[in-house]
Amino acid sequence: MKISVLVVDGVFDSGLASVLDVLQTANELRHEVPQPPPPWAVACVSPYTTTVRTAAGHRVDAVHPEAAPVPEALVVPGVGHRRAGPLAEWVASPDRAAERELVRRARATRTALAAACTGTFLLAESGVLDGQPATTTWWLAPGFRQRYPEVLLDETRILAHAPGVTTAGAATAHLDLALSLVRDRSPALAELTARYLLIDTRPAQTGYAVPSHLARTDPLVAGYERWVREHLEQPLRIADVARGLGVSERTLQRAVDRVLGMSPLRFAQRIRLEQAAHLLRTTALPTDAVARRVGYENATTLTTLLRERLGTTPGRLRRRSGQPVGSV
Repeated sequence: MKISVLVVDGVFDSGLASVLDVLQTANELRHEVPQPPPPWAVACVSPYTTTVRTAAGHRVDAVHPEAAPVPEALVVPGVGHRRAGPLAEWVASPDRAAERELVRRARATRTALAAACTGTFLLAESGVLDGQPATTTWWLAPGFRQRYPEVLLDETRILAHAPGVTTAGAATAHLDLALSLVRDRSPALAELTARYLLIDTRPAQTGYAVPSHLARTDPLVAGYERWVREHLEQPLRIADVARGLGVSERTLQRAVDRVLGMSPLRFAQRIRLEQAAHLLRTTALPTDAVARRVGYENATTLTTLLRERLGTTPGRLRRRSGQPVGSV
């Protein structure tokens, strides 16, 4: 399988290395599985230069896209931008016209597209994600959602698949993205590669997201987030919260949905589960006591929500932090 990896000045070092390392490891392991797939031939391509500087200042050799073999997939790693505003300006600038055209041409010729982390902004800016499910770096989701409202964004996911397009979440999700390319050709080889590289299965980004960071992009949503944190043990009545914030319930619901893509109740649940996970990792409180502290009736309800929303359990959280598992 011929793969072109788009590299630009400022490409995220670990993201690029993750993609290259996973594909190289898969090539080295391919004969250890039954019916091995053909090898992956990877070329780093750049429309402007034969030498790219990464975000950390390292040099990467590249060839012009026309000089590389015609790819079956174009991979777009992230770049070293940390904030949505500068990143959006960067992908929309005239200096990125050639990269946007390369993405559009790949889409027109049915070349598979794959992007991770901040690289998803380049795909969105090129228009190829309109009307398609996608994910992105969790902390940039509010800015992404505001700039690209036609994209069906779900930033809770590590991977999102649409016909001919795969997107991945933050930073180390480059590993998941590269493994998905291997898995498309050989699930057995993808599993073997993951085991050699110690890559765990991560069903969602939700467990890594920091709700307060997401909320601070809008004053009303930030005020709602603070109220929820100050009243974790109390029943949540959206109408009462809205009244206390000086707005209508409908206005609050619209603001939370616009910024975060979810309902106020769902956001409150995320805050409660974040706090519950923190208490389970850092204290020896019984799970029942943790549940009551974050507004749930009992350990069963909390355990169910942790499993459904964060893909974990109280026991796993305690074991990973070295805390005693304790009783419910």
